Amino acid sequence: MSTSDDHRRYFPYEEPYDHQVDAMGRIREALVEERDVLFEGGCGTGKTLASLVPALEYGRAAGKTVVITTNVHQQMRQFIEEARAIAEAEPIRAVVFRGKASMCHIDVGYEECQALRDTTRELVDKERDIAELEQREDELLEASKAGNGEAAGARGTVLEELEDLEAGAEAIREGENVCERYYNNLTADTDAFYGWLYEDVRTPDEIYEYAHERDRCGYELLKEGMEGVDLVICNYHHLLDPMIREQFFRWIGRDPEDVVVIFDEAHNIADAARDHATRTLAERTLDGALDELEGVEDARAAAAANVVGAFRDALVETYEGSFGFGEREAVDEEWTDVAIDNETGRDDLSVAFLRTYTGQGFAADLEEALALGEELDRRYERAYKEGETTSRKECPTLTAAGFIERWMESGVEAGQYPVAGVRRSETGVVGRAELYTCLPRQVTEPLFEELHGTILMSATLRPFDVTEDVLGLEDPLTMAYGEQFPESRRRTYAVETPALFASQRDDPDVQRSVGDVVEDAVRFTPGNTLAFFPSYAEAERYYHRFSGESTPFLDEPGTRAEDLRQEFVAAEDAVLFTSLWGTLAEGVSFDDDDARSVVVVGVPYPHLDDRIEAVQRAYEGAFGDGEGDAGWRYAVEIPTVRKTRQALGRVVRAPEDFGVRVLVDERYTGSKRAELGEYSVYPSFPPEERSEHIDVAPEKLKFAMLNFYGDMDAWNEEQPSP
Repeated sequence: MSTSDDHRRYFPYEEPYDHQVDAMGRIREALVEERDVLFEGGCGTGKTLASLVPALEYGRAAGKTVVITTNVHQQMRQFIEEARAIAEAEPIRAVVFRGKASMCHIDVGYEECQALRDTTRELVDKERDIAELEQREDELLEASKAGNGEAAGARGTVLEELEDLEAGAEAIREGENVCERYYNNLTADTDAFYGWLYEDVRTPDEIYEYAHERDRCGYELLKEGMEGVDLVICNYHHLLDPMIREQFFRWIGRDPEDVVVIFDEAHNIADAARDHATRTLAERTLDGALDELEGVEDARAAAAANVVGAFRDALVETYEGSFGFGEREAVDEEWTDVAIDNETGRDDLSVAFLRTYTGQGFAADLEEALALGEELDRRYERAYKEGETTSRKECPTLTAAGFIERWMESGVEAGQYPVAGVRRSETGVVGRAELYTCLPRQVTEPLFEELHGTILMSATLRPFDVTEDVLGLEDPLTMAYGEQFPESRRRTYAVETPALFASQRDDPDVQRSVGDVVEDAVRFTPGNTLAFFPSYAEAERYYHRFSGESTPFLDEPGTRAEDLRQEFVAAEDAVLFTSLWGTLAEGVSFDDDDARSVVVVGVPYPHLDDRIEAVQRAYEGAFGDGEGDAGWRYAVEIPTVRKTRQALGRVVRAPEDFGVRVLVDERYTGSKRAELGEYSVYPSFPPEERSEHIDVAPEKLKFAMLNFYGDMDAWNEEQPSP
């Protein structure tokens, strides 16, 4: 094993910051001890390198592969840049992995791709066997010509085998269920690709283009070449989705205990884990299963149709019964939740299913349905491989039966929230059933237990005890490095405007007060300003109210964030109105002149719908004392303050940088803490961040900003007059 500071040779720049030196040493020790790490560091302070450098050195010394993963596209690009810099200092084999959907050259789904892959490999295997037998047949022919009687008999057997193999290969070709790109992967020399791949850290787009030009499948080439690499850069879903994770470990040729994972933006893991654990079953799939079963001649079909039909009828009855006057007509094309959960017993859908079902017992019928579904699925795959069908048919009976079984088993488990949904389709209102996972640790805890170690890094992981509870971490090393850049080059002002409770947002006086503060912040910023609001609707409201001379930009749902960011930073005096829950509030850099000030308007509490309330109840049950405080704190307040802290971190991202952060809401002020009581969010900030909050009256903000930016000598032209 290497010495404790050998990792310094992986550091690609002249000298690390002092806090990076400390972090790298502590992370290296934690990996030796197989401890997880919670690592909080201010935005722009070099967390990525401080984590990657010791992990790569330890991984090489201990025979481990390092995986760094994020759910933020911009961060993926940063990882590639850092990995390229490291590779110049110390050669490493690194791959950047992206999902199949974005790398497929022929645009087919997962199931069809898998079937194409299997059929293509079968064809290649047959062709190789044919080539070997043809060679053997030639040898036996020569031997028989030389008078070897046994060779003549053996040659006849070989010719029969050849005939069978050639017929099988011809049937596969005629079926047209072969991926030519994958065929080329399997039959052509791939050494040149892997030589090119490991000359540098290649992006998925570069791999796609390289393969596309050569009529290959870059995705499959990458999978075949990942075994034993030093570093993999990928998205969260490769680790958090259990099915993908199992394959992912196989692709890199490592057991989980031989993998070290670095999670970037780790405050997002909880929400991502919920998304990956959630399962849905649409009414359309239930209808498809019933249609499928009508055409099946099998004794099990009646039992399968009985249980699937009962669940389908119960789903329709449940959502139709939820509509009040005019509500059915108001359903639009987006999925809308229908609350069905009951705190004292089974949910409404399960009750309706048990009431609707008649038969030998739904568990027995489900067992028949699952067995029949598995057999039908095998038939569909065989038909596709043998060219009887031109696409790989999916089995709705198997999907429906599997979901219903899980619904009835898991719907009563702690942390599972059953919910129905409705939307309007081309045929009318349709529904779905959904099992929503409230407790992320049900997904993350088993993963963290099987990995060698994890490093969870973010600018907003504290309070650490909450992160440990929510994700199921056992005795991790915790370390926090606050703002590392000179305090004299930043200011954080908490403006004493009225609290922007939902009930006050339409008040004209409140809007006037907030609008004036935003305009002052923009006018007294020498450059660009970011303005974050609790929602896109609030951002749009103040965008239209804005009457300053700076160029206003509005971020809207569906807008390409990177295009908008580039247009905004290209402006010299602009303000961007956006939502704190949008994609520009975290993981996106606005360095130096890109944005000088950031304004956070209001406390961005999420919409408190039934799902959030279910999460609160689950957290209270898992971590609370029965008074309800843990549910609110874990599910709402702490994630909300993290959003605010992330937004504040968009400016002042280097030692020479400077800027102002403005919090517009009296709930952020220290002076109003006692008066606001439980409504104050000031106590939820880390102590060193609270200490920098300077409370100011709304009319005084412009003077404070003018003085600060004057001290920074930031005005290239004549400074504005208050």
